[in-house]
Amino acid sequence: MPTLILVRHGRSTANTSGVLAGRTPGVALDEHGQEQAGSLPARLHDLPLAAAVSSPLKRCQETLAPLTTARPDLPVHTEERINECDYGEWSGRKLAELTDHPLMSTVQQHPSAATFPGGESMRAMQARAVEAVRDWNARIEAEHGADAFYVMCSHGDIIKSIVADALGMHLDLFQRITAGPCSATVITYTPLRPFLLRLGDTGELASLAPPKDSHEPTEDGAEAAGATGHTPRDPGVATVGGSA
Repeated sequence: MPTLILVRHGRSTANTSGVLAGRTPGVALDEHGQEQAGSLPARLHDLPLAAAVSSPLKRCQETLAPLTTARPDLPVHTEERINECDYGEWSGRKLAELTDHPLMSTVQQHPSAATFPGGESMRAMQARAVEAVRDWNARIEAEHGADAFYVMCSHGDIIKSIVADALGMHLDLFQRITAGPCSATVITYTPLRPFLLRLGDTGELASLAPPKDSHEPTEDGAEAAGATGHTPRDPGVATVGGSA
């Protein structure tokens, strides 16, 4: 199945002001975030992208804008299911004000039990995001083949929850995962298991490009992309807390 490049949006005005933006409309990239977004075309230059998928929020669409401008033929799609977590009444509030709230301990220590007042549960957030990834994997493979790459721009908690699912981790452990602004997290999905190739990478991704001469993976499927630059294939197959 395809290789997914999860990009967290660049640094936003909410990130720098310490606000839990959530789905508050109009939250844009700050100046540094715009510079981060401007680096994406070069970082992804060597990867043959089949499509770009974005959260509907402005900061994600701004992050992908330089990439889609550099690649005018790249299909761009908006996906509601990778929207930011609905923090409900917490949206737009200063994180410093929420630190001592009893629910914050649940969010950090037992997120599978957390439901935001007037918003959604973190279980529901993960379920919709993972469902979106699985659906897009199937769509990209059907249209572009199993070796295709595609990019998905979303939010910290969404990306962390997708990574937790790919690693077989319980949602209660997902706060151990980090993905900074405009970082790239890369997952290759295969019929037997996903492989996490990059986590929170802010550098070049050229080593992920398909090699001119392919090599078979090792028996456990993990010949790895770190050593050879190509994505593994299974044998036998013919961030709450500033995450907004």
